Amino acid sequence: MNNRYSRQELFLPIGKDGQERISNKHVLIIGAGALGSGCAEALVRAGIGQLTIVDRDYVEWSNLQRQQLYSEDDAKNRIPKAIAAKNRLIAINSSVVIEPIIADASVVELEDWAKKVDLIIDATDNFETRMILNDVSQKYSVPWIYGACVGSYGISYTIIPEKTPCLSCLVETVPLGGLTCDTAGIISPAVNMVVSYQISEALKILVGDLDSLRNKLVSFDLWKNQYSAIQVDKLKKEDCPSCGNERTYPYLSFENQTKTVVLCGRDSVQIRPSLPTIRDLEALEKVFAKQGGTVLRNPFLLSYNVEPHRLVVFKDGRVLVHGTKDISEAKALYHRYLG
Repeated sequence: MNNRYSRQELFLPIGKDGQERISNKHVLIIGAGALGSGCAEALVRAGIGQLTIVDRDYVEWSNLQRQQLYSEDDAKNRIPKAIAAKNRLIAINSSVVIEPIIADASVVELEDWAKKVDLIIDATDNFETRMILNDVSQKYSVPWIYGACVGSYGISYTIIPEKTPCLSCLVETVPLGGLTCDTAGIISPAVNMVVSYQISEALKILVGDLDSLRNKLVSFDLWKNQYSAIQVDKLKKEDCPSCGNERTYPYLSFENQTKTVVLCGRDSVQIRPSLPTIRDLEALEKVFAKQGGTVLRNPFLLSYNVEPHRLVVFKDGRVLVHGTKDISEAKALYHRYLG
């Protein structure tokens, strides 16, 4: 055990002092899917002191292609990802304190968790949670690392409160979602690349070497052999409601959160997006048609059967999830298929 981190300590920007700092840090990972499991394993192998992993889902067979912490037994038994992740991570490094949380990351929980950690890593599956993360980060001055991938495409950016533009400043630059792994697929090299970007930045933050941070929004498409790194410093806005001079943290307020309601007597949940949305039903029909199942569309709505559930999408962005009264399950389906 004495030389466990010797190769990492030989790397001069970290050294023994940096390793000591890493061992005293607490990182929060939101999401334990492809990015979350990759980041968690890298941090545990690097000797992080404490890791909190939050995820609302369980392991499925389709996860095993790219979510590196999980086994066939996890999928067979539908083990919650946070628990399966902890079981594997403890086997890798028993000295790390790992707290698994099976929950949906809502405003109340995120505000509570943020007060206890040194860094937040984004591995979630939807943009709304990222915007809440962004406001929580600014409110409690906790750095966070944005990351997302779908198909062969990936993107990452590091946000340091008071220094860099926040995600609200970049909403016209950062894709707002739409395609997901369940609609467009994903290849594991894209996951691994985003994890590499996120963890390299995380280590810089954990050892206190902020001068070495990338300070650029990086994106790539491995299949198309495309790469870009955009300098975004000038996009920081003084009037940004999340990080500007007069902050209101809009995504922490109820009116800007996704609204859900269980419909009385219908075994259904209605979900209304936080921001006004006009859905292109014709384009959505083409996406869903590639997934199998039954897709029906009229001028007003689109219906998609994904047994045992049915999603009905309206032009104004509202979605009815039929076949469940469980709001968490309905939201998971919503984000899985609609981003």
